[in-house]
Amino acid sequence: MQEKTTSVAATSAAVGLNIHKGKSKILRCTNPLKIHGEDLEDVKTFTYLGSIINEHGRSDGNVKARIGKARAAYLQLRNIWNSKKLATKTKVRIFNTNVKTVLLYGAETWGTTKAIIQKLQVFINSCLPKIPRICWPDTISNNLL
Repeated sequence: MQEKTTSVAATSAAVGLNIHKGKSKILRCTNPLKIHGEDLEDVKTFTYLGSIINEHGRSDGNVKARIGKARAAYLQLRNIWNSKKLATKTKVRIFNTNVKTVLLYGAETWGTTKAIIQKLQVFINSCLPKIPRICWPDTISNNLL
């Protein structure tokens, strides 16, 4: 790994790009790495594409954070969901573009498990019935939504 890091640093320097040691970190699984003879900072968690990855390569805490941010985005659009002037189809499009994108941002970095998928689906299933203003006692299947 050190050889690859040194190679990237040398190649970058050859084309005028410098790797900033203060901004570069390593989530270490091996021996310490160096750039220009100085050790890179060893961290227990790492932020990549807005996702916090721990030393085991997992990002479970991100799912809760993304659900919280998506819930905030959903609640900010409360006036749209309550509007009688907009069609349900339009509201679903707004949900997909403004809420789902917040929910799934950085999902490509998550180690996807059944539990994570279930948490995401529970959130989506809790939001969708409120868009066409379906009350709790009314019964409607998820497939129909």
